[in-house]
Amino acid sequence: MEMTSDNANGEATSIGVDNEAYLPEYENVDRRRKPGEEEEEVADSKGHVSVHVKDTDEEEFVATAAWARKLDKSRNKIRKHFKKHENIYHWVGLGVLSAGLLALVIAACIINFNASLALLVLTCLGIFFIVWDTLMAKYEGKIAKALQPAIRYFNKHWNIIQWFVYAAVLIAIVLWLALDTAKQGLNQLIPFGGLIMLILIMFICSKHPTRVKWRPVIWGVGIQWVFGIIILRTEAGLDAFEWLGSQVQTFLDYADAGSKFVFGDLYTDHFFAFKVLPIVIFFSMIMSMLYYIGFMQWLILKVGWVMQITMGTSPTESLVAAGNIFVGQTESPLLIRPYLADLTLSEIHSVMTSGFATIAGSVLGAYISFGVPAAHLLTASVMSAPAALAISKVFWPETQKSKFKVKGSLKLEKGTESNLVEAASHGASASIPLVANIAANLIAFLALLAFINAILSWLGGMFNYPDLSFELICSYVFMPLAFMMGVDWADAFMVAELLGVKTFFNEFVAYERLSLLIKARTDGSPEYVDGVKQYMSVRSEAIATYALCGFANLGSIGIMIGGLCILYTPQPTCLVILGDAFSGGEVPTNSSIIVTCCNDLFNRTEVTDPENIIIGGNYTREALDGCCNMMISPFFNCSWVV
Repeated sequence: MEMTSDNANGEATSIGVDNEAYLPEYENVDRRRKPGEEEEEVADSKGHVSVHVKDTDEEEFVATAAWARKLDKSRNKIRKHFKKHENIYHWVGLGVLSAGLLALVIAACIINFNASLALLVLTCLGIFFIVWDTLMAKYEGKIAKALQPAIRYFNKHWNIIQWFVYAAVLIAIVLWLALDTAKQGLNQLIPFGGLIMLILIMFICSKHPTRVKWRPVIWGVGIQWVFGIIILRTEAGLDAFEWLGSQVQTFLDYADAGSKFVFGDLYTDHFFAFKVLPIVIFFSMIMSMLYYIGFMQWLILKVGWVMQITMGTSPTESLVAAGNIFVGQTESPLLIRPYLADLTLSEIHSVMTSGFATIAGSVLGAYISFGVPAAHLLTASVMSAPAALAISKVFWPETQKSKFKVKGSLKLEKGTESNLVEAASHGASASIPLVANIAANLIAFLALLAFINAILSWLGGMFNYPDLSFELICSYVFMPLAFMMGVDWADAFMVAELLGVKTFFNEFVAYERLSLLIKARTDGSPEYVDGVKQYMSVRSEAIATYALCGFANLGSIGIMIGGLCILYTPQPTCLVILGDAFSGGEVPTNSSIIVTCCNDLFNRTEVTDPENIIIGGNYTREALDGCCNMMISPFFNCSWVV
């Protein structure tokens, strides 16, 4: 459409307007442009000037789309190239990073070896385990095949070979005691007698003393003994663990930065609340991050694998025992949560025993902050794991058929967090109930202890002995046990007091008391005041540190029962169903529940011959006879039973 108007010279001028933009009722009014539109004057051959309105946004969009298509095409080519040569780029990148890290370590060691020692140790450990895992993943089958003849030979003649092994171990122990330990005095032999005494007590109180298998006992005690020799009797071992302890202490001290920012420069005036408890929060965050990247799962599986192949325990109980080194007694069963319902009674007992025998990594830093030697605390948790399995298998030996005897049959899941930052935040938040629980328990138990001591002092005053206290009673009760652990008789009174406080209250209170004794010695306080000894020897402090390192107290029993009752779903229903079904002598039919329960009974029963029938799951012989009369077992020969 075209409209005309007079110009300044009185000449008619033609204005070309798009039909969509032309409004007849506003011919004489300037048209307002829309956003993204602009006018362009165009002159024709007659000199008429036309004004055209064009949409610049549309042109820019077309140009941008063309540019984006070219970019996307180039990007797809690059992506296809990298995908095609992904393996090459992966190994090239890995090689460059490895070479850079190796060069960094070498340069750091040359410039300042002492400052670079931690980096060197971590690098060597990383290289060793990466090479080990790579070789095992690639050649494990070939190695197992090559060792198969030797394994078959040992299995075939183990009944004879085991006596030579046991004799060699016994001779080695006797020679060690005679040539090394006895030189330091007969007092050094007392702990060995105490160990034998404790094992005998567990054997006498055993649920099935005739079914005790001594392999886990010997290996569990042996691993603990080897650790003790390396740490306490060799200079290199002691230096290594003291260095490790100092590194852990330095690492935990970084929690002070957060405490100082939140509570101010005087945060140490309230030492426990503002110095100790923040360490629990910091350590919980670190553990959560390690779980997210999968390091903790890898480490727990490795430790559990070592205990499984040496002690012969099932993967489930080995895994929980290994997990208890790093996590608490209620968290470690979560590692095997999908398998809890299928555990035998002996395995459940091992899970509980392992939880009582060790401490959680989250509170390890708190105990170190008390001034307790970090090297002894670190090794105490590690040493207690195999020892817990050993004692557990004496007190409640395995009489059922475990469903988990295949190596590698268990898998650990990674964290559910979407990234590392979320894992760190979740770990810090998850520590809030733990910190609150620690603080609340300490307030409650210390108040209760003061109340009990006031009552005992009041009662003792009636007999002219107002010094009567709970700690005094515990000292006399636990003195023989402390002495049999190897504590000097002069220190047994104080160690026994700590054992009593730890057992009836908790280990936090006991370690706090131990820290006061350590401080009294290091500050140079007088050893005796009014004939009462004020601190212990360094050796007694070390023994007390190991003895207190565990969650075995009355309060933890309730925590363990409450936690396992939520996670563990036992099978009492089948016991009741089969007991009722076959008690009348009639064979029930057409019951899917009874068939399921019978299959569970067959799974848990081991039959090697008609005279050797082991019924698992606490089922009765009457129930087994009834199930065999009702259905054919695919697991063993029912003709041996009925």
